[in-house]
Amino acid sequence: MSKSPLLVQPTNRTGRIHDVTPASAGWTHVGFGLHALSVGEAYGEKTGEREVCLVLVSGKGRFAVDGEDFGELGERMSPFEGAPWALYVPAGRTWAVDATTDLELAICSAPGGGDYQAKAIAPGTHPRISRGKGSNVRHVHNIMPEDDGSANALLVVEVITPEGNTSSYPPHKHDHDNLPHESQLEETYYHRLNPPQGFAFQRVYTDDRSLDEAMAVEDGDVTLVPRGYHPVATTAGYDLYYLNVMAGPKRVWKFHNAPEHEWMLK
Repeated sequence: MSKSPLLVQPTNRTGRIHDVTPASAGWTHVGFGLHALSVGEAYGEKTGEREVCLVLVSGKGRFAVDGEDFGELGERMSPFEGAPWALYVPAGRTWAVDATTDLELAICSAPGGGDYQAKAIAPGTHPRISRGKGSNVRHVHNIMPEDDGSANALLVVEVITPEGNTSSYPPHKHDHDNLPHESQLEETYYHRLNPPQGFAFQRVYTDDRSLDEAMAVEDGDVTLVPRGYHPVATTAGYDLYYLNVMAGPKRVWKFHNAPEHEWMLK
């Protein structure tokens, strides 16, 4: 069976692991990069016309933006060990990190603009939210939600879905600029499994099935959601972590549930 065009697998295990750009994804707004640094390694980038949210998936590092020292950020050594540290960097700036432990750093990006300031986002800045019931439970850490007033376009969130549960479910979509009912947002999922030899499933599909992709997702994979519904299902024995990056014409998250599945919300 051929690999889905919406499934992006790691290119390396060290250094630049993922580099999803608007051009490579075939869309307009969202970018997602992932770098694995060993203790003592340094890395940095200019943001240019894009804004960036740096999420410490695991490990610690000392960060600076245009020479301003943000100190050592990070606590957890695994994405399954608690809430994340992150650093927002607006457009037109240069950021740098020195890894003080082995560090897995996600680089979430979208078009910049406006008058925003670089800031560290500590664990607990936004409370953890648990959603769903029964076998539809997931635990959400918002990193950059729509109501924080901190960015031009970026929306960033982490989710832990326990073994045997579904997530992004009932199936929902956000592919029409039809506010206040629905917003248009591109989205990436960066997936991790615990234990790492596990797998999960994700489906991306539209009402008319002009897009209908079902993917087996393994540890370290990225999935692309250009449009359509995008539910995820874990398997017994394996917890799933995913990091979502969303952006679109407006920094608003309003979704439309698949009506045939809304009964389970009652």
